[in-house]
Amino acid sequence: MKLVSIDFDGKNYSLETGRFAKQANSVMVRCGDSMVLVTAVASERKIDADFLPLQVEYRFRFASSGKIPGGFIKREGRPSDNEILSARLIDRPLRPMLPKTWRYDTQVIATIFSYDPAVDPDTLAAVGASAAVLISDIPFTGPFSEVRVGRINGEFIVNPSTEQLTQSELDMTVSGTNDAITMVEGESSEISEQLFLDALVFAHEKIKILNALQLQLVEGLEITKREVLADVAPEEIISVIKNAINDELKIYVHSITSKKERNETRKSILEKALAAVTEQFGENEELKDKIQKYTEEVVSKLEKAEMRNMILTDRIRLDGRALDQIRPISCETGLLPRTHGSALFTRGETQSLTTCTLGTKRDELMIDGLMPTFFNQFYLHYNFPPFCTGETGRLGTGRREIGHGNLAQRALQKMLPSSDDFPYVIRIVSEILESNGSSSMATVCAGSLALYDAGVPMKKAVAGIAMGLIKDEDRVAVLSDILGDEDFLGDMDFKVTGTIDGITACQMDIKIGGLSLEILTEALDQARRGRLHILNIMNEKLNVPNTELSQYAPRFTAIHIPTEFIGAVIGSGGETIRSITKETGTEINIEDDGTITIAATSKEAADAAIKIIQGLTLSPEEGTIYTATVKEIREGLGAIMEFLPKKQGLLHISQIAHERTENVSDHLKVGDKIEVKLVEITREGKFRLSRKALLPRPEGMPEYHHSEGGGDRPHHPRRDDDRNSSRPPYRRDNDRRR
Repeated sequence: MKLVSIDFDGKNYSLETGRFAKQANSVMVRCGDSMVLVTAVASERKIDADFLPLQVEYRFRFASSGKIPGGFIKREGRPSDNEILSARLIDRPLRPMLPKTWRYDTQVIATIFSYDPAVDPDTLAAVGASAAVLISDIPFTGPFSEVRVGRINGEFIVNPSTEQLTQSELDMTVSGTNDAITMVEGESSEISEQLFLDALVFAHEKIKILNALQLQLVEGLEITKREVLADVAPEEIISVIKNAINDELKIYVHSITSKKERNETRKSILEKALAAVTEQFGENEELKDKIQKYTEEVVSKLEKAEMRNMILTDRIRLDGRALDQIRPISCETGLLPRTHGSALFTRGETQSLTTCTLGTKRDELMIDGLMPTFFNQFYLHYNFPPFCTGETGRLGTGRREIGHGNLAQRALQKMLPSSDDFPYVIRIVSEILESNGSSSMATVCAGSLALYDAGVPMKKAVAGIAMGLIKDEDRVAVLSDILGDEDFLGDMDFKVTGTIDGITACQMDIKIGGLSLEILTEALDQARRGRLHILNIMNEKLNVPNTELSQYAPRFTAIHIPTEFIGAVIGSGGETIRSITKETGTEINIEDDGTITIAATSKEAADAAIKIIQGLTLSPEEGTIYTATVKEIREGLGAIMEFLPKKQGLLHISQIAHERTENVSDHLKVGDKIEVKLVEITREGKFRLSRKALLPRPEGMPEYHHSEGGGDRPHHPRRDDDRNSSRPPYRRDNDRRR
């Protein structure tokens, strides 16, 4: 067992190995009361694959924060979006530090066993991953470390707490080695490019401290790394391929600008190279099984070298653009008639069709994780179907989709109005219809336009741009608005989003070391100019949010009731409020202070709900006329009427009409709505109603007066002992009792 620790910004930060999970390469990372166990294991058997088989998982246990999972199944299930995003923050800096020819299944798992709200465990997990691989037999060019940077009152802070982040103007996660920054991910409140660079410098100094702690852990441990033998093509095969395709390759790289044409030409060049190699070495027993593999690798390397050289030497891009030139852009809004807001953003061969939907409180996204359960009023989903690249494949949401969607969401959310000013839940969905580079940045642009089209009063429009880098010793080319191929062959993928006044989000992956601040400064300045260019085009289409919401969007109406009536509106077990929403087609939310918010797609529906609610808060008054509903027919007695919500009274058979009523059902049926007058509230709290009191009296009929028994008597002298009689009333046609 070995434990090393330091004081890191006022907290004890420790790495421990040899105590937990001893059959794996494991490190327990602790800072404050947050504890993360990270294991790294590589299989002994080499697999036949053309990719690096690395799997990174980040999982939390609800017990780590004293919680039990919600729902019926009381155990942790599939990883949440937060866990997937945290796993990506480990994978992205780790993957480039493993040999490209590594072909052993490798699994890095970070498990959170104790959670301290003052210390976010995701950066601890990244440091633990680096340390676990460092002490393993896996070849590794690390260590690397990761920190989160905030800024409050002009001062940078490292690994801020959740509470501190609510006050911070930026939230940036930075990974790096001692020599260079390797990954950046974060959001900010329109910070300047210089402040962005200052944050990276601050983060790098902290990263070096944690790298030193990892090296201290390794001291004295006996570690033997596996030898990785690269299976590369022999020189004679390389020579045959060069002679077969060299001229065609140069023409292809320098003249073909369309993605589809490039793919078709690349395929034909590969077939020609394969034919040449097969003809030369097809009978060679040692080589014939590897001809396909070697040919594909060599052609790819030659293509990459030629493309990079063209950009560095001729300063011309694959599609013929200058280094800082943006592809042609077109914008359309309001093209989907039934959505609340929509936009189509096309940039070159990348296209996003994005919708904005306005919802109500019940549409909030519940987040149940380490922190206390909370609800998001804004969320963005990104879909990348296989047809957008002209391919077939599995439909679904993978880690890439979640990561790209999260970046676009962070880019836009700082510019949204507060819930007090705009009490809607907002969902953005980006459908990528074409993709050739930077579809996440197209999502940001289309999302901003869709929000404007939906009438969301955003503070400012937001645009995004993806930057690339080609570096070969002293030669450097910074590329604006990169293509997919330029991303693949380049040394940096740097996405920057922002408004006219500053940066709102960023994501940067650097594949090489030694990237200077001067190069980053150039990239940021070029990104700013590109972003402003895109914003100008977007503003030409729609420069302010629409003033009117879609006719299909819900409208909010707020009323206030005395708090003592809240229970009456909700009803037993929510029965009353459910019946109101079902009857009126509205959505109703009640606050503790008696404020009721009604969401409806029409004024008529809102008015109907308001009328019912107000009825629940009214006290019945004698002499008042109400519109009542027949709830029950009782022959021989009358009808039970609901004249106010949850208030029922008796309409006696004698009060239905002036003429004699033989059968109640001849005049009324269940569900009928008629006007009645509340003629009496008894001492027992019962309500007696009359329809007859509102009808004109037939000519010649004497005036009748209501009796306490519910009947009528003609206005002429009666015996005193008849005043309280409950017997049937006198009839006009005879003078005897019935």
